[in-house]
Amino acid sequence: MNEENLPKLIHISETSSTNTYMHDLLAREEVPEGSCVWADFQTAGRGQIGNVWESEAGKNLTFSIVLYPTFLPANRQFLISELSAYSVKELLDRYTSDITVKWPNDVYWKDRKICGMLIENDLAGQNLYASVSGIGINLNQPEFRGDAPNPVSLYQILGHEVDREKLMKEFLDIFYANYLLILEGREEELQDKYLKSLYRKDGFFVYEDANGRFEAAFDGIEPTGHLLLRLKDGSRRRYEFKEVKFILSA
Repeated sequence: MNEENLPKLIHISETSSTNTYMHDLLAREEVPEGSCVWADFQTAGRGQIGNVWESEAGKNLTFSIVLYPTFLPANRQFLISELSAYSVKELLDRYTSDITVKWPNDVYWKDRKICGMLIENDLAGQNLYASVSGIGINLNQPEFRGDAPNPVSLYQILGHEVDREKLMKEFLDIFYANYLLILEGREEELQDKYLKSLYRKDGFFVYEDANGRFEAAFDGIEPTGHLLLRLKDGSRRRYEFKEVKFILSA
């Protein structure tokens, strides 16, 4: 393979957000698939639906990876969420237990959020063109001062800091290996791993939608990414992202 086509790992001290940095880079030049930009600090880190991601400078992993999954139809873009979230879980499993994926792509330790992500997909006709996965993993932050309800860091779990660069490289190895499953047409293997890793996969829990709170059990995820919940009376409900909320224990 030509060295120019190999993924680049770009480390910068500060940017508004790594997703914005990556999109700007893509507009200026050809960026090899799998390239990653990671920053010591984001001045305006972005989460889903306009949320802000709190991250102390030099303490955590905040990065974005670009893929060109042009073979994937637009209605299968949830595979990129599964790939990104499960890869983070696989990384953190090396350091602690009780790591799960909260649908669609948050990563939890027990009932606390250790990782969030913002995945932005560009389309070309009926297929994906470019996909940028922006990921923030709480590694060495000792405390959180924002209004997020349940953050946790690996430092708080382990009681000591970890090497950010080492984990960055470990993550990329895991991510590339899992992406290869999709490239080889073995996406069902990845989907199975994702499903087995889900937060609140077994049993009835409290959720909330536009009509109020209710108890339900996980009943599957459609290829489009829609969440299926089963109520105690046997009826089923289907949700898009942000249409239903997990009610966390007090």
